[in-house]
Amino acid sequence: MLAALSDAVNVTLYDKLAFNFIRDIAPIASLIRQPEIMVVNPSLPTKTIPEFIAYAKANPGKINMGSAGNGTAPHLAGELFKMMAGVDMIHVPYRGGGGAAVTDLLGGQVQILFISPLVSIEHVKAGALRALGVTTAFRWEALPNIPAVGEFVPGYEMSAWFGVGAPKNTPSETVHKLNREINVALADVNMRTKIANLGAMPFVGSPIDFGKLIADDADRWARVIRTTNIKAE
Repeated sequence: MLAALSDAVNVTLYDKLAFNFIRDIAPIASLIRQPEIMVVNPSLPTKTIPEFIAYAKANPGKINMGSAGNGTAPHLAGELFKMMAGVDMIHVPYRGGGGAAVTDLLGGQVQILFISPLVSIEHVKAGALRALGVTTAFRWEALPNIPAVGEFVPGYEMSAWFGVGAPKNTPSETVHKLNREINVALADVNMRTKIANLGAMPFVGSPIDFGKLIADDADRWARVIRTTNIKAE
């Protein structure tokens, strides 16, 4: 199966599932890691993350934060930022992968989004949106001039990811063979270019690495979901 961050999030987001994702999957390999970009409407009088935090603290509850829906990566990125930066913003969930949220951000109905580069980067390059930061732990090589949020909010990190898994009883030799072949593909120059064009980065690792990522993110986002009382739509 193609596994994603949402699978780790759903462990807590939904009260009842017909399966236990962490128990029932044999992790094979991670594929890609993707940041969200913290973007604001240019009418907002903030050009840096410290300026935005100061403005948000001076205007509690007056900034609308859009997302692609409850429990999605953009929503989680925003809630984590709110928690760690100590700011109060109103969450406005949208449907449809974030496109509608970007439209309303361009129109000023919401003031901030944490959103995929794939749907926001052209607006940033055109000057229609202002990028304040990327949510990965370090600066993203595709946009080296945009700082990481963690440079101003220590410890902040949020990455969406995709990987490959199999049923839990898949033979170990099969898992490791698939892992080797996937990692070879991820090292291919053409593949890396295609991944970069999707606004992502290759994410190479062992089956153990991928299993640890799944478990760690399930635990990490469970704390955010419970603390902020996020409910599935």
